[in-house]
Amino acid sequence: MNEGIAGKLAKQFINSKITPLLMAAALLVGVLAAFMTPREEEPQIVVPMVDIYIPFPGAAPAEVEDRVAKPVERTLTEIPGVDYVYSTSMQDFALVTVRYKVGEDAEASMVKLWATLMKNMDKMPKGVQVPLMKKVSIDDVPVLNLTFWSKSATPYELRKAAVDVGDQLKQIKDIGDVEVKGGLKRQIRVLLDKDKLAAHNVSAFQIVKQIKDSNSQMTSGNLENLNKEVIVRSGQFFESAEDVGNIVVGLYGGSPVYLRDVAQVIDGPEEVSNYSFFGWGAADHEGRHGEYPAVTLTVAKRKGADATVLADKVLAKVEDLKGALVPADITVTQTRNYGETATEKVFTLLEHLSIAIVAVTVIVAFFLGWRGALVNFMSVPITFALTLLVYYLLDYSLNRVTLFALIFVTGIVVDDSIIIAENIHRHFSMKKMPRLEAAIAAVSEVGNPTILATFTVIAAVLPMVFVSGLMGPYMSPMPIGASLAMIFSLMVALIVTPWLSYRLLKADDEGHEEYDIKKTGYYKFFNGILSPMIDSAFKRWIAFGIVGLMLVGAIAMIPLKMVQLKMLPFDNKN
Repeated sequence: MNEGIAGKLAKQFINSKITPLLMAAALLVGVLAAFMTPREEEPQIVVPMVDIYIPFPGAAPAEVEDRVAKPVERTLTEIPGVDYVYSTSMQDFALVTVRYKVGEDAEASMVKLWATLMKNMDKMPKGVQVPLMKKVSIDDVPVLNLTFWSKSATPYELRKAAVDVGDQLKQIKDIGDVEVKGGLKRQIRVLLDKDKLAAHNVSAFQIVKQIKDSNSQMTSGNLENLNKEVIVRSGQFFESAEDVGNIVVGLYGGSPVYLRDVAQVIDGPEEVSNYSFFGWGAADHEGRHGEYPAVTLTVAKRKGADATVLADKVLAKVEDLKGALVPADITVTQTRNYGETATEKVFTLLEHLSIAIVAVTVIVAFFLGWRGALVNFMSVPITFALTLLVYYLLDYSLNRVTLFALIFVTGIVVDDSIIIAENIHRHFSMKKMPRLEAAIAAVSEVGNPTILATFTVIAAVLPMVFVSGLMGPYMSPMPIGASLAMIFSLMVALIVTPWLSYRLLKADDEGHEEYDIKKTGYYKFFNGILSPMIDSAFKRWIAFGIVGLMLVGAIAMIPLKMVQLKMLPFDNKN
């Protein structure tokens, strides 16, 4: 009998001592990859976006739009790879947002954008200052929000505590950005006394100029001695109200006039411009109610960091800082934790994956016995372990799409092993040749069709990789993961399954003589359905008509709005 590729593979590994080592190695690297692969809710999508801040002091919004925003929009639209350009014009500045096409290189996009802006700066109206650029990415979205609230502390005290904690959190590895929102910032205010100004012959403009000039620091030179260099700096930045009050703002009667002589200097919170409160909704389990002043600390991660691990580190750090930087009367509450929700969804998908594997195993056990089920059960973790390894090597994360790919192919990846194991079981039952030869012959018999069937399914799934637009990179882990899993399942079916079947399918599973397939219940069932359509063209066309009507009905549900179309599913974060 012609062994073919499948038979030759089975022959090489069915009695090889390398086979169990390969199985153990595959499981080991899969487990390591599962722990090392970052966990997130959504796949990483590269959609370069850049915010450009263009200062134009003294210009009204209409002038900013006509003379700055619109010309910049037209210029930037011509850059290759740019998808959209839109702007916001306000008093004294324009904010232009540039979005590149999906998959464009972020760093190269920034370089092209900056070069284009600098090349056209001579066309800007007089008074426009050098633009500021900031890259925007999916990682700028905070993965953790901590709300500081209190029944007694003021918004100023809340913000001070949040800022102090934020400074400590920036030391944690993989922290991308930390921001504090709400509360009242520290502000040193200068309240001028017009009578004292007149008495000391000092103007408000003098004071403004002196404050600006005094709040600076510059390098004055350096001193070299014994191979050491000491940098000399002059001036210093203000640190307290006392520093501001000691500014000399003029001379009167031959004596210096200090700012404290003509004004009141107050170190405290800024004037209220917004309000931020924390409260509970009607669904709160503890029945709490009320609203209290609050400040929110947001934490974003760096690209490629594990949101779950980072959130745990931040929460542990905040817990350590309580009492030292966070007073006892201030409560810190998680109001967003994408690391926690990502973990919940990953474990939910893994739970569903386990249920699917067990269900498939039980069904196989019903038809092939527990030994046959065990053979197929072993093929699933090995297949998924190798798939997780490739996820790690491709810099994918464990998210809803990558795990859905595994759930999607759970039933498919056991197909190859079921076909091989069932045919080996049948050849053992026939008792026409020794067990080893029977196993190799069984693999050779169905191996090539199994290979063809596997690649046919891959050919149906893999084209999803070429979907364009935002959904392309978002969904690409699914066809890639599914295709890889099917390739690995084929390798497992041709290498591992014969090795397991040869050892696990014992004599108690092979006590049946060769059977006539026409006497089986399966044959009778399908023969009763298919024979009338094969024998009668009329019945055949009726069957085709029913299938066609069902297809048209399914498609018609979309224009009739019987089903809702969305790019992403509904999701409840809290």
